[in-house]
Amino acid sequence: MNAYPKTTPIVAADAMPSQRQAGLRRFCSAGALLLAVAASLVAAPHPSRAQDVQSAPSFVDDFTSFDHSHWYVSDGWSNGPHQNCTWSKSLVELSDGVLTLGFEKRQVKDREFACGEVQTKKRYGYGTYEARMKTDTGSGLNAAFFSYIGPADKQPWDEIDFEVLTKDTSKVQVNTYISGKPKNEKLADVEGGTDKGFNDYGFVWEKERLRFYVNGKLVQEVTNPAELPTHSQKIFFSLWGSEKLTNWMGPFSDPGRKVTMQVERVAFTALGEPCQFKESLACGINSGANSN
Repeated sequence: MNAYPKTTPIVAADAMPSQRQAGLRRFCSAGALLLAVAASLVAAPHPSRAQDVQSAPSFVDDFTSFDHSHWYVSDGWSNGPHQNCTWSKSLVELSDGVLTLGFEKRQVKDREFACGEVQTKKRYGYGTYEARMKTDTGSGLNAAFFSYIGPADKQPWDEIDFEVLTKDTSKVQVNTYISGKPKNEKLADVEGGTDKGFNDYGFVWEKERLRFYVNGKLVQEVTNPAELPTHSQKIFFSLWGSEKLTNWMGPFSDPGRKVTMQVERVAFTALGEPCQFKESLACGINSGANSN
């Protein structure tokens, strides 16, 4: 990335939205997790499968500028004791059409490290979700593109994940959470590595199935109705670390430098709408292309 002045810090402009709970399932006690799930279900029961999931309109963002009406920058908190960094708006930057999230050693509140996250302000439903991104390397770090909604939004915890555990940049983990319970976790190969260049990650969420793709190749398909999300979700990018989730993310050690995650493009294409750029999964996915 180019240094200042071509690199522009992103400044958050409004109140803090809901916090994501990802990672808690690997740290919290079983009792605490069950209580959280129970509370969320009371707040907002799962709708009937016959109901349509509401969605904001399709969009493509290639980060030629930063749209504050579309994105919220997380700043000043963390997602729980499992996370060793505090979200900081200073670690979300825009440069030459690339959004960069950072992780570095810097004391912020009670955490020794600072990290970056963005999330959409609107919620999205059935359709094709796509991101073109590149990660760094480092044990104990997580670079993620995902959709999420949860109890802070007075909804059950539904989530669809691409998570690169940068201890091993040859793979990406795909997963879903239904009412806070993990389903369909799988490691998928990323040819050439997540850190050697930009790769395309996408999922197609429909009422009857969910498909995950890496560089246009189908890597996971979910068709069990009990394992499909039913609530509109926000889109997130995040880069964070943990010294507690070692079995999952690997032992953490101070990288001694600023670690980054870069995003060239993100898009959501609602089901039934035309594809929005020529490389999009949505251009051929419904006609059978990219299905193998």
